[in-house]
Amino acid sequence: MRVSVDPERCQGHARCMLGAPRIFDLDDETGQSVVLLDELPGDLEAAARSAADECPEGAISVLDRVQPQEIA
Repeated sequence: MRVSVDPERCQGHARCMLGAPRIFDLDDETGQSVVLLDELPGDLEAAARSAADECPEGAISVLDRVQPQEIA
């Protein structure tokens, strides 16, 4: 699973960071959320989905892994 933050939408409310500090942090320069992990381990999937649901700007996207056989 992967998570991304849309910098055009993020307003730096930091709800994601407070709810999932192992996944998100705030950029010191922009004050916007940044993702700390390229791939999320299974134990953080629920926290990532919760952060996406709680984002008031809808700036967080959660992308499920695509299995190689699904691409063909």
